[in-house]
Amino acid sequence: MKDNAAKVKDRTIHIIQGEFRVSDTPGDMLSTVLGSCVATCIYDPVRMVGGMNHYLLPTGVPTDVNLKYGAHAMELLLNELYKKGAVRERLEAKVFGGARMLKGLPNIGGANAEFAQWFLKTENIRCVLTSVGGTRARKIRFWPCTGKAQQMTLDEVNTDPAAMASKADTHEVELF
Repeated sequence: MKDNAAKVKDRTIHIIQGEFRVSDTPGDMLSTVLGSCVATCIYDPVRMVGGMNHYLLPTGVPTDVNLKYGAHAMELLLNELYKKGAVRERLEAKVFGGARMLKGLPNIGGANAEFAQWFLKTENIRCVLTSVGGTRARKIRFWPCTGKAQQMTLDEVNTDPAAMASKADTHEVELF
C-alpha cells in the first residue's frame, strides 16, 4: 500500500529590497542578496516560525512609512511573527549585510548594521549571529522553520568611483 502522506514541496521565496516575509511552512527557504542593505532573520524555535526582512536605510522621515527603512521593516516583521504565534522571549535573530560597497561615500552599510543590532538590543531580542561589514556582497538563505541560515560572499568588485567611471567609459561592466 502506498504512503498517502503529503510530501513537503521545497519552495524558495526571494526577498527584494524593501520586503519581508514570514513562514511556518516546512520546506520554505527565504533568499536575498545584500550589499549595503541589511537582512534580519528572526526565528522562534518552539513555534517553528521565522522571517526575514531586507532594508536599505536605517531610518527615514517620520512621516515616510516605507519598508526601505529598518525601523518600519523590523516592526512589521515582528508583528507578523507574533500573529503566527511567536513569543518575544524565545526569538533568536541573525543579522547579515551592511557592506561598504562604494569607497569614498558615506558608510550606509555600517549605519544599517548598527541600527539592526541596536533595535534587537532595545527590543530584548537575542542576536545569535552577525555577519556584517566588509566590502563584499552576500547571498543569504534562511529556513524559517528551523532557523538555519547560510551565507555566500560574492566576489569582491572594485568599488573605487574613479575606476568605475573609467570602466564605464570603455563599456566594461563588472557584475557580481
